Amino acid sequence: MHLRRLKIFHMRRLNSLNKYFLLIFITFSLVGQTDPNIDKTNHIKSIVLGSGCFWGAEKGYEQIQGIENAVSGYADGRGVSPTYRSITQLKNKYNNNNFAEVVEVTFNSNEISLRSIIQHFFESHDPTQSNRQGNDIGTQYRSTILYKNDEDKVVIENTLNEYQDLLKKSGFGKITTKVKKLEKFYKAENYHQDYIKKNPNGYCPDHSTGVVFDNELPEVINNSSLLVGKHILIIDSKTYCPYCEKFDNDVLQSYKGSIPFSKRTSDQLKSLQISVPTWATPTIIFLLDGKEVFAKQGYMEPANFYKALGKFKLGESEAYDVAFNEGTDSRFCKEYQIFKNTPDGVFVDKLSGQPLFDTRDRFVSRSGWLSFTKPVDDATYELPDNRYGMKRVEVRSLSSDIHLGHVFDDGPNGMPRYCINATVLEFVPRSKVAQL
Repeated sequence: MHLRRLKIFHMRRLNSLNKYFLLIFITFSLVGQTDPNIDKTNHIKSIVLGSGCFWGAEKGYEQIQGIENAVSGYADGRGVSPTYRSITQLKNKYNNNNFAEVVEVTFNSNEISLRSIIQHFFESHDPTQSNRQGNDIGTQYRSTILYKNDEDKVVIENTLNEYQDLLKKSGFGKITTKVKKLEKFYKAENYHQDYIKKNPNGYCPDHSTGVVFDNELPEVINNSSLLVGKHILIIDSKTYCPYCEKFDNDVLQSYKGSIPFSKRTSDQLKSLQISVPTWATPTIIFLLDGKEVFAKQGYMEPANFYKALGKFKLGESEAYDVAFNEGTDSRFCKEYQIFKNTPDGVFVDKLSGQPLFDTRDRFVSRSGWLSFTKPVDDATYELPDNRYGMKRVEVRSLSSDIHLGHVFDDGPNGMPRYCINATVLEFVPRSKVAQL
């Protein structure tokens, strides 16, 4: 039986290695080099917007939650130097090839949508005015949207058409905004960056039409349950995230541990004390009373997840030493005394919550450690342990990969004796086993 389990284990490891090397081959074939963000989905995007004087526009974007940065600059020109001195020359005032004053808006698409940004763009100026905003007259002040990919173009055009209908109902004319693919963005002079912050009394006109989109109120998420005790928080994506899906399949679908987990998107973190940047998914966060104590951006292998969870749940304890340093419980330890005479039920992995051993297979060995004739099917794996000059067979949890103990051939009636450390187990009564 030991050889069969060992064979199964090596086959599983071999399959995992084959998948691992295939993934490496595909990665290098597609990108030619390793990518530091290969295990996460990056939700940082940008769009370039022109709506008149860039000073006020920049300030407006920077105040919106989900926008990471707003930079004043120039775009969509040719034959003219992309500098403030050049574009403001009288000869370029009506030059259709003049550069436009624009703002490059960088945002977390998992926290704010491109549609919301385009809505703000239209609501914050008068897009029906051609080559001007109020008294700011000239081609540099034209209304323009410069996108970087074709997916964005669809969102932009749909939002523009929606706003055109709203303007028409309010008596306004045709939108003059030019929608084009960005060729190149030129950052404006340093004194133009954060101009209104540097000059609080500076020129900052409002030429908005007063026509606004009829947006639905955002869903209010109650995080009060996350403010007490320990919790696992997964920052998920609003759109498809392959690494979120992989983490779900590899970890969350089988996780049944006592520390609950919840999912949120990065705009649903109100009242939580989180310091890790939330631009990537998945992001795994351990919370204590609503405060981040551990965070990891990107996919985590099950073994790495459970090792981090072990630190979070077990701390510097005997249980942690057993689980991750192949330690051994003290003989007749407190947990052993509690678990040796439990009622009918199962013992589960202290971290993953997966069933490992059944009380029906428990027996008294008088060794000072819990003893079983067998584990639950497909719950553990075994491998040789030749440390300390001994030849033993180690038993590990298949779900979390923590060390459980050893198996010997001196059990009752010729059966094996699984000698298991009680500190890495939790007990579940038979009546609640169906809930696992």
